[in-house]
Amino acid sequence: MSSQDLKMIDHSVQLTHEWINDMAGRLGWVSKRSALRLLRVTLHAVRDHLQVAEVAHLSAQLPLMIRGIYFEGWSPKPTSNKGRHAYEFIAEVSGHLDDTEEFRGRADIICVFELLNARISAGEIEDVRANLPSEIRALWPAP
Repeated sequence: MSSQDLKMIDHSVQLTHEWINDMAGRLGWVSKRSALRLLRVTLHAVRDHLQVAEVAHLSAQLPLMIRGIYFEGWSPKPTSNKGRHAYEFIAEVSGHLDDTEEFRGRADIICVFELLNARISAGEIEDVRANLPSEIRALWPAP
């Protein structure tokens, strides 16, 4: 492995820490571990509502380590069979965070969307939002 490869890994670790720090700051949370967990769970919930091509397009704009988290446990399917309602999306994310005292549900999920708006191109965010069911898209503020 060349030293250039190691610099890429170091840079990815740095970017990942920047995303986590930004997420924790937006949430006002002390626990960066919980902030990362919320980011992971929300990204998985979004991913599971998208078609394969859109999953790939979004992943291309994520830092390397967050991209790995995004794809963790994913089984590509030609269509989504997830719920189409906002309350189902919120319940899905909440079910993974019910032991996190700081978690406030909908408001914190919107913080994740705002982080993505700030760190992903507006065009890609619009593409992702356009591919979500209307109720879930309504949770995600326009970039």
